[in-house]
Order: sequence, then C-alpha cells, then structure tokens
Amino acid sequence: MIPFILFILFIAGLETYAYFGLRASLFTGFRTFNILYLLTILLTIAGIVMMLLTFRAENNSLKLPANLLFGLAFSFILAKLLLSTAFLIEDILRSFNWLIQSALRFRLAEWLHRSTAVGLIAFSLAVFIVLITNFGVWFGRYHYKTHKVVLHFDDLPAAFDGFTLVQLSDMHLGTFDQIKRFQRGLDRVQELQPDLLVFTGDMVNNLAGEAEPYIEAFSKLEAPFGKFSVLGNHDYGEYVQWKNPGDKEANLERLKKIENEMGFRLLLNEKISLVKGQDTIYLAGVENWGEPPFPQYGKLNQTMQGLSADDFVILLSHDPTHWREEVIHHPATIKLTLSGHTHGMQFGIEIGKFKWSPVKYRYADWAGLFTENNRHLYVNRGFGSIGYPGRVGIRPEITLIELRKK
Repeated sequence: MIPFILFILFIAGLETYAYFGLRASLFTGFRTFNILYLLTILLTIAGIVMMLLTFRAENNSLKLPANLLFGLAFSFILAKLLLSTAFLIEDILRSFNWLIQSALRFRLAEWLHRSTAVGLIAFSLAVFIVLITNFGVWFGRYHYKTHKVVLHFDDLPAAFDGFTLVQLSDMHLGTFDQIKRFQRGLDRVQELQPDLLVFTGDMVNNLAGEAEPYIEAFSKLEAPFGKFSVLGNHDYGEYVQWKNPGDKEANLERLKKIENEMGFRLLLNEKISLVKGQDTIYLAGVENWGEPPFPQYGKLNQTMQGLSADDFVILLSHDPTHWREEVIHHPATIKLTLSGHTHGMQFGIEIGKFKWSPVKYRYADWAGLFTENNRHLYVNRGFGSIGYPGRVGIRPEITLIELRKK
C-alpha cells in the first residue's frame, strides 16, 4: 500500500510541476491550455486505473482499447517527467543566479522569469515522446525482426554442421490484442523452417488462461527435432495475490498442460538428447533462475548430471544473469545458452552494430550475442511486451541460429 501511495504522490507532483512550468513559460494567456492539460490528467488516471483493474481480474488478457489507453497514459507520464526535469534544472539555475546576484549586489536581486526558449524546447521534446511511444503501441510491437546468427565451434559433432534452431522468448500473450498481426509473426517462424524450435520463458503475464486463445496457432508450428520450452519468472504466477497456495499451483499446472497442447516439451531442470546420424548433442532446460527478487528454481547441477566436458550442450535458461553467475563456470562445457527476460526494455536504439537501451544499466548481457571463455550466450529481445504495451527502437525478435563446425 505504501509504494502505491508514494506512486500517487509522485504522479501528483509531476503533474503540478509540469503544469505550472508550461503555463509560466508558454501558455500564460491560453485558456484552452487548462482544458487540454486537464484532459491529459484524466486520461492518465483512466489508464492507471484500467491497468490495475485488469491485472487483478481473473482473465487479464488486454484488449486493443485498453492497450491504447494505457499507452497514452504511459506517454503522458514520460512526457511530463521530461518537462518537470527540464523545469527543475531551470529552477536550480534561476535560484543560483538569484543568490549570486544578491550576494554580490550585482544588480537588484529579482526573481528571473521562466525562459520561453526552455519551455519551447521541453514542450517539443515532450510532444515527440508522446508521438513515438504511441507509435510503439500501434506499430512497434508488431514490427517483427529476424536476427540471424551463425556460430562456429571446434567440437560441434559433424552431423550437426549447418543445424538451425529458432528461438522465441517472452510472449506475454495476455498483452496481445490483434490475433492476425500476432499470427504474422508466427508465420515468419515457420517460413524459416528450423530444425529445432525453442522458447525461453514468460509465455504469459500472470495467468495460464492468457495462453488458451493461442494454442492452435502454436500447435501448427513444426520442427523436425521438436519444440522445447522452459518457464520464465512470470509463468509461476508470482505477481498475483492468490487466495491460497493451491490456486497458484493449479495455475502453473494448467500452463504446463497448455504448453504441452501447443506442442512444446517443457524442460524442468532436465535434458534430452538430439541424435543425427551417429552424432549426439544435448538440449538442457532449467527452471527460472534470476537474481532476487526473481525466483531461483533452476537446478543446474541436477540438469547437467551425467554430462561430461566433452558433450556438446545447449542450455535454455530464461534469465541471462544465470549465465554469468553459474553457467559460465560449470564443469560441463555448456557451449551455448539461450535466454530472454530483458525485452531490451522495449525501448532503445539499434543502428547497425550499435545498440543502446537503459536496460543495459541493469543487465550486463541484455540483447544479442555475448561470448566468454569460448562459451556463448544469446539474449533474445522478446516477442511480446508487458507494462508498456509497445516497442520503440527495440523490435520484437525471432532468432535464427545456425551451428557450424570450424
């Protein structure tokens, strides 16, 4: 309850600061400004209330109007955060200037008026933020991108030279609201005709029921060596206030059943062998393992039991922090780890080889390929979205990986 109260106080302060800053710098004589600003406040409140009610509901799958409303509210909060930051910096400089003038008696100490230039620049940037964040809701989250990666290994069994796999991650099916546009993404997956299809967790936001409308769509995906998945932190129902532990467990069991109906073999701290000709590689999958507050159900030692350093292993582990904390030091030589979880924060810049997102300050390995000690980690940017129902700069990802022998 206390965090919620603090959030409300923060939003109230944000709204007040942005309003008076804009009115003083740009809209002193505009009566229409008050009406329009009040409208943005009402839309923000409506978006927050809608999101709270949705995530408390038994069926928390979002519809298009709800996503658009929340996207609008989110864009207004971001825009006003930028405005307030700009006006706060200006106020600090104005205060400093006033104090210097007063101390040196340089001139009659008077309070300087707000700068029209600062207001105009801040307002222009705020409008831009509103436009691009709502563009991300309308278009960005369905603007799929296939990332193709070729990995070379000295010890890849010869029969698997040229073996391909497609990785999907972080569906968050409860956030999707346009099944046809969603289906276009799955159609791209099937067009790639991979040997193997893997999913690295977070099928839903919270409840297993979110996945039911998509069972048929996933069941049509095919791969000669099968379809395998692991659980992500959202799949356990950790973010729902359950009436009792039994309901939480029943929700998880229901999700496991749904993934089976989709055609996925769920790997729960276990491994399977993939045989081609006379050669074998191993596909292992652990339950979610993340730094607190994320759950640590993954049991890597149990999963790797019976494997030696000579075995070629691909590991599915939802949270990329697991790679640096446990996987990279494990005696079993895990050649490739596939993760997701970060979403690339659904916001950032990717131009050529350059990529940046604020999430890099939380996760060292947040998107793409990372290599250390001849062990690879690939972090998928996610297929869906959560929280902010859109994507700006970080497109929803389909990963195609080809294994090659050096």
